[in-house]
Amino acid sequence: MKRLAPLVAALAFALPAIAQEKVLNLYSSRHYQTDEALYANFTKATGIKVNRIEANEDALLERLKNEGARSPADVLVTVDAGRLWRAEQQGLFQPVKSKVLDERIPGELRHPEGLWFAFSVRARPIFYLKGAVNPADIRDYEDLAGPKWKGKVCVRSGASMYNLSLMSSMIAGVGPAKAEEWAKGVVANFARSPKGGDTDQLKSVAAGECQVAIANTYYYVRLMKSSRPEERAVAEKVGVIFPNQSGRGTHVNISGAGVVKHAPHRDNAIRFLEYLAGDEAQAYFANGNNEYPVAGKASGNRELASLGEFRKDSLNVSLLGKNQAAAQQIYDRAGWK
Repeated sequence: MKRLAPLVAALAFALPAIAQEKVLNLYSSRHYQTDEALYANFTKATGIKVNRIEANEDALLERLKNEGARSPADVLVTVDAGRLWRAEQQGLFQPVKSKVLDERIPGELRHPEGLWFAFSVRARPIFYLKGAVNPADIRDYEDLAGPKWKGKVCVRSGASMYNLSLMSSMIAGVGPAKAEEWAKGVVANFARSPKGGDTDQLKSVAAGECQVAIANTYYYVRLMKSSRPEERAVAEKVGVIFPNQSGRGTHVNISGAGVVKHAPHRDNAIRFLEYLAGDEAQAYFANGNNEYPVAGKASGNRELASLGEFRKDSLNVSLLGKNQAAAQQIYDRAGWK
């Protein structure tokens, strides 16, 4: 019996750890109420409880850095490839090998070494004031730098992560010299100094403060589906152009996630990422937050589907982070505040 005592004690000590295996600790900067269904359905399907900490991206990255190897985090979810790249540069992710993720997620929408994966896509096209602009006059992003649009362009700050990623894609697509020439041309065409978010740009177009703007599609679809008549009226006055269809394609960005380096529940974390790539979760991304799924089509979201099919830039989104510093320097030199 004495020999059994240590074994019994060891088993008793291990029981809490075994019980804790049905847990996933999620750090997320996504702040969309519709994501609640994602987590609830994952728990329902797997029995794995999701403990969630939400904060902005910078706060989460700082927290992970300070926690180090003691961090309870299993998965980091954030918006924009540029922010995923920042987490990657800080060594916060570990590589994941998964047949499910490789089959479901296109190669350009995941890190080449499996450090993080996209689970939804948001396009960043050009929007215009119906009746004032002939959409045939704008085929490419580059057209916005032409003299025809002097005093007619609204856009948010060059420090915005969305615009940094757009510039990063242009650096990769046309080279830094032409990208900077474009930025200077757009600055010369500003209707006003950059301010506000993407929804503000769309409202400015609808109000006639400017005639064209750059914004993410899901903000536009949100206005289309709004319960407020004045917001639906904004969407009705504004049209969308998916630029560069005969070339590199329209710039897209992502919302994505990776397994944290010291994840205490690694298997659960991988299972969660695989769940996000599944049909059910992909439908929630499309219908809940008006984002394009990475797998399949947004067939359940009538308004999003109404924007039509378009050619996406096939650039690997990891380059959006790598070119980020150069993008900010270009904006600074161009006077894009």
